[in-house]
Amino acid sequence: MFQTRGEKVFNVINVSFMLLLMVIMLYPLYYVVIAAFSDPLAVSTGEVTILPKGFAMDSFHRVATMDRIWTAYGNTVFYSVIGTVISLTLTVLGAYPLSKRKLPGRKLITFFVLVTLWFNAGIMPTYLNFQQLGLLDTRLGILLCFAIDTFLVILMRTFFENVPDSMEESAKMDGANDWTILSRIYLPLSGPAIATITMYYFVGRWNAFFWSMMLLKDQDKVPLQVLLKKLIVEVSYNVNEAVDMSASAMTEQTIVYATIVIAVIPMLVLYPFIQRFFVKGIMVGAIKG
Repeated sequence: MFQTRGEKVFNVINVSFMLLLMVIMLYPLYYVVIAAFSDPLAVSTGEVTILPKGFAMDSFHRVATMDRIWTAYGNTVFYSVIGTVISLTLTVLGAYPLSKRKLPGRKLITFFVLVTLWFNAGIMPTYLNFQQLGLLDTRLGILLCFAIDTFLVILMRTFFENVPDSMEESAKMDGANDWTILSRIYLPLSGPAIATITMYYFVGRWNAFFWSMMLLKDQDKVPLQVLLKKLIVEVSYNVNEAVDMSASAMTEQTIVYATIVIAVIPMLVLYPFIQRFFVKGIMVGAIKG
């Protein structure tokens, strides 16, 4: 297809900008990986920038033998898997009735749902609410904490609205109820949307640390991200307090990088298998029928 000079210039600028943006976004992760495998002294002195310096696995060995590291890792897996199942279930159960145009008060309910996109109670009221419900320092509190993402409910609702009404009417003529229609018609047709929403919830659960840090006091219940935050704070404190960079501080710095690498491995493994559903799930759910 023939392109004008202006279109060619735009494509060059656009591609260059996107490549620059990609480098800016990927470099921090790349640096963490090469720093985790590099010599601790080279990392601490700033010699590691583009390529790794030396090769050392001591940091990963220290992480593997660290107290509570695997307990925290197991907690993260538990919160992510079970929490995603709970979030996905609540999202589907909320989106399905909202997709019905004959639902009494549908617009008003949708309005109250949408309000939560712009307004929230704040940190202290939310914390006091969990306290009064007896959910402080409990796994149930973490699983129920912000279990529903309003945007994903709206996305799922819009996807359900695109299912032809004729299919539901035919099922009802055969005696199917709403549970049967949801499980046998809507959910099988919503594979891309469900895969997309599942990945969003799983990533959000995996990376969540703020409310876990606020609600959990028992160290046997904290997820990996809270432990990682503690390591980063301790390393920053040790580095700032030390007159000379000690070998211990150098090792702690690379331990943080090794922990980050271990923490992001599940995301890197899962994403390629679900990435193909992302565009389809978002685009189909965004088309109003």
